[in-house]
Parts: sequence; C-alpha cells; structure tokens
Amino acid sequence: MHQFYLNNQLIRTNQPAGSSLLDFVRYNQHLKGTKIGCREGDCGACTVLVGELSATGEAVQYQSMTSCLTPLGNAHSKHVVTVEGINQAKGGLTPVQQAIVQEGGSQCGFCTVGFVMSLTGHALSAKPSTESSVLAAIDGNICRCTGYKSLERAAAQLQQQLEQRPPTETLPWLAEQGFVPPYFADMPGKLQALRSAATAAATGGTEATVSLPSNGAELDAPAAARARILGGGTDLLVQQPENLRDTTVELMYDQTHLRGIRQQGDTIVLGAATTAQQLLESEVMLGALPQLPRYLKLVSSTPIRQMGTVAGNFINASPIGDLTILFLALGAEVELENTAGQRRTLPLAELYQGYKQLRKTADEQVTEIRFPAPASTDYFNFEKVSKRTHLDIASVNTAAWLRLENGLVQEARLSAGGVGPIPLLLPRAAAALVGQPVTLDTLRRAQELAQQEISPISDVRGTEQYKRLLLHQLLEAHFVEMGLLTEEQL
Repeated sequence: MHQFYLNNQLIRTNQPAGSSLLDFVRYNQHLKGTKIGCREGDCGACTVLVGELSATGEAVQYQSMTSCLTPLGNAHSKHVVTVEGINQAKGGLTPVQQAIVQEGGSQCGFCTVGFVMSLTGHALSAKPSTESSVLAAIDGNICRCTGYKSLERAAAQLQQQLEQRPPTETLPWLAEQGFVPPYFADMPGKLQALRSAATAAATGGTEATVSLPSNGAELDAPAAARARILGGGTDLLVQQPENLRDTTVELMYDQTHLRGIRQQGDTIVLGAATTAQQLLESEVMLGALPQLPRYLKLVSSTPIRQMGTVAGNFINASPIGDLTILFLALGAEVELENTAGQRRTLPLAELYQGYKQLRKTADEQVTEIRFPAPASTDYFNFEKVSKRTHLDIASVNTAAWLRLENGLVQEARLSAGGVGPIPLLLPRAAAALVGQPVTLDTLRRAQELAQQEISPISDVRGTEQYKRLLLHQLLEAHFVEMGLLTEEQL
C-alpha cells in the first residue's frame, strides 16, 4: 500500500508502484488540471510539486517533477501538490497565476499549469531567489503558442515579489501572500506521522498497517532473482510504461542508504540513487569539478535532474547517456551487489559489452559509484551537441580528463557518446596524448586516432559524417575550454 498526501487529502492506494503518478492523479483522483502532453518529460505540462520531509523533520522540501515520469510508488510518504492544491479557499489567483495573467503569459492555457507549478515550487525553495534562478525554475516547461517573453516578464515580476521573502519562516509569509494555502503549514506533522507509521510497520510494530511499496518479489523467470529495479523512472517510464505497470518493481529512489555524495581520502563516492540535481548541488562535486553546473545545465531540465538517478543513467546503457560519458572520463567504477549480498567492483568502461548489453547478472544492482578525486591541477571538460542546446538528447557528447606535469601530459582519458553502439572510452586517442606536450600536432594525432576508434551510424540525430566531424571539433573544444590551446592556434 502506498500512502501519501495529494494536496490536502491522505491517499491510500494499492495501484501498481510502477504506474505513473500522472495517470493516478487524472484518472483515479479526477484532478484534470495536470495535463497530458508528451509523456516523455519534455514539455512540462504535467508538472507537479513533490514535497519530502527534511532530515530534521521540521520542514517539507518541495521539488518540481514531471508526473508522467514519476512512478506512483515514489510518492510514498510524500506531499504531492497539483494545481488544484494551491487554490485559495476564498478563490482568486495566487501571485504566480496573477503575474502570468498580467503579463499575457497564457494563450491556449495548456502549458500554463506547468509554468504555474514550477514557479510555485521556486517560491517554496529555501534558496535565495535570483533573476537566473527564477528562469532556471521553468527550464523544463515548453510553451508552443504564447511566446516566452511574456513568461519571462511574469517570472521577473515574481522575482521582485520574492525579494521581500524573509530568509527564515518563509512558509508563513508565502501563505500570507497567497502563494500557497494555509494547510501547507500542517504538512511536516502529517508527513512525520506517515514516516513513523511506516517505520513501525517495517519493524513489526502493531500501531499501524502501513507497508512500504513492494521491493523484493521475484519474477516468474528463473533468470531474474529480483523484481525490476526502478529509480527515478525518467528512462523506463518513457520506454515501457505499460510494462512497468504490470511488473513488480523494486524502488530505489527513496533508499536512503543509496543516496548521498562523500569523499573518502582521494576517492569520491556516490550512492546509486543520487540524482543529477544532487550532483549539481553537492559541495564535494563542485569542489572536484568547479565547472559542473555548466556541464549539467546541458543535461535535461530541472524537473528531470531532480528525478533521474546516476545509476539509472548508467544502467539504461544509452550510447549517448550524458552522465555515463562524464563519469567514464573521470575513471569511475561501479559496485554491484546481488540478492545474496555478494559485492564486486567493475570499471564503468567494462560494464558495457554491446548495444544495451551489460556485464552484470540479472540479480545484481548498482549500489555505489566511485571515482578518483581530480587534483586541483587536473584538467576536465564535458561537451555536448544536440539539435536544441537544452532539453534534448545528444547527437554527440564527449568528456576529457588530463593530468599534466612539467608541461607534459602524464595521464589522459577521453570518452565519447553517439559514435558507437556503447558509451566509449577512446584509449588509443588518449594514449597519443600521454608523454607529449600540449601542442596542435599532439591534438591532431589524437583526433586522427579517435576517428579510427569510433563507428557512428546515420540516424535522426545526424549522418555518420556529421558525427565524425562533431567529435573532431569537440576534441578541439576540450583543449580550448581547458585553456591549453587558443582558438587562434586551431
């Protein structure tokens, strides 16, 4: 049984954990304000807010999520807010809605709900509101008819109001200003009660009959010793939504022991359920890769980054997985654990043995990701080209890591996606750099060898020749962005 609050209503349901939250909200609860758009997490028309109790239990932290790709089971013990849930008891528009109306930010109105929910989530954030952050809040929302300038003006108007938001006790102020209804103040206590009841049930207590979503049932096939593993759902709910609805799933997203980022000596360790947004906000990761925000802004959108897990990106085994390509160049390895508790470690580069084929058994799951912490003098860069700069799948992506000493390259790793059936390391191209000074001749040799290591195909994202040219150019971009060569030298 899944238990959560939907707006101000306690929900108890036995609907499949792998079904989408969007379908539950619209067809089970008949809340039709949340729209069905692309069902791929691109348009943002189905955006809702999902609030999770903070570690201290004193507050609820809200994130915008695309409900079409949110597994229903991931709502367990949380507060899900649809557009109906921000309506005021006395009627009238919220400040977010009013700003959009005043600036002419709605035409057909289909996408408007998503913009409203994303901006409301921004207002609820504990982080300071800035001109850039308020626009970033709607980077997962698409409007096809109104035009973005009116929506940008609405966001700017909202930003001016949020400048008055106090740094502490923000929720009472937001409720007083009409951003959210008063019942939001009761949510920490209500979610704490759900958490306590779930804990009591999990430890065999008799105070409640609440149970966590099923996470251990076996499938009929003897080769699969565990249920289908499901993290954020951002890939699987696009690829096979009906399949997941009919399958017993093992939910990873809320497994606290699989979350978090820490540094142990010279190694950085990530829990498998760490999200892309948590990478973006991690002081450990930012210390290791100061340019990480620039890289991750090219990866999907804010709602998707808040849902998609690092291990999920790896295991999806897409030849153009952005996080996979980034971590390949960092020299990452994954820890796998089977149902018997046996663990083994595998270099990420050895996880892939063919298109969508993994070197792991059916009962193994990723538990941790580890990589050597880059030294402050190391060089790293990530590049991605897609038809749209943002919110799009890569045509080609690539990352580079270099360690220099006395003007010579001591170690190097180059990775590339979209140019073969699997995410690739380019060992021959990297080897051409080692022991050499960073010169145009050295780069040209590496580019030449890289072309021999790849095997792109022509598809909807570009021809073979185009992808070869992209990788050639992006290898140059690495050296320019690293400050090792100038555009004039190229």
